[in-house]
Amino acid sequence: MSGPPVKSSTIDLREIPRPRPTIRNVAERAGVSKSLVSLVLRGSPHVSEHRRQAVLQAARELGYRPNAVARSLVEGRTHLVGALVADLHNPFYAEFLDGLQESLHGDGLRMLIGNSQWDPAFEDEAVAAFLELRVDGLVLLGIAPTSETLMEATSYTPTVVVGERDIELDGVDIVVDDDRHGARLAVDHLVGLGHRRIAHIEGARPSRCEGYLVAMRRHALAPYIMVEAAEATEEGGRTAALALLTRDPRPTAIFAGNDVVAVGVLLAAEELGLRVPEDLSVAGYDNTHLAASRQIALTSVDQSRRAMGRSAASLLSDRIGDPAKAARLHEVAPELIVRRSTGPAA
Repeated sequence: MSGPPVKSSTIDLREIPRPRPTIRNVAERAGVSKSLVSLVLRGSPHVSEHRRQAVLQAARELGYRPNAVARSLVEGRTHLVGALVADLHNPFYAEFLDGLQESLHGDGLRMLIGNSQWDPAFEDEAVAAFLELRVDGLVLLGIAPTSETLMEATSYTPTVVVGERDIELDGVDIVVDDDRHGARLAVDHLVGLGHRRIAHIEGARPSRCEGYLVAMRRHALAPYIMVEAAEATEEGGRTAALALLTRDPRPTAIFAGNDVVAVGVLLAAEELGLRVPEDLSVAGYDNTHLAASRQIALTSVDQSRRAMGRSAASLLSDRIGDPAKAARLHEVAPELIVRRSTGPAA
């Protein structure tokens, strides 16, 4: 008694995954040794142009991609940089990262980004992930290395901190804007327009508040000082502005800690039926694309974000090359960009 018929099956060879090409395959295709292929892939100058092109052509034909993990084990480097950002929704940080990435790419480094959202737990998690990937360096943007995890990481990983001035850690470089001077520029501008009741919404940069206080006292306006603390967000600016603008007497001008907070101030003014700048002048900080938009036209203190990104990349590359260097501070001079959101006091 015969059993059930045996079903024949065919195998589509196209469905079988092809093994990844190796350095040996490239060497065989190019007709050279594996060691010469390795030299070409590392960019060694000690290879003739004819053989270099033969190796590169073979790699392209085979679809060969170097094994980054294996290469990092040989070189002791990954050519990766971890950039930890306090708030990726803030246009300043995004625009800074453009300048940072451009310069890192020119130095043969690739950038990984982590967003902490102002949460210390997220900061620690992101840095731990960067360290697991064995990054060559760290850039902390708007984040002070105060937690145990971050402080330990900076002790053995080349690190640049951006936007935080009061860092006292050996071997940690700093790129910062002269916040105090920038705040004084904003206050001087508003005083020049006849404002006296000038309020400040303090966000993540205490040094900007310090500059505001110094400027107000220099103009003999200490009795008019008004400071409202807020989260460095649009909603934080709106809430703080509502608190300030419902005082009696209310301020005739508000200097916000950054452009995102200033947008919240504009929303609060609209809710209360106040015209900008006829009833209320508003100034921000960072001069992001928000400030420059035609609808907002916000007077804002400018700090060159791309230039700061390039400076951070340069400092980090130097630090990776020589970790024993003395810590350096690079300070950027701000300037005030005047737009329609500020006008003469009523």
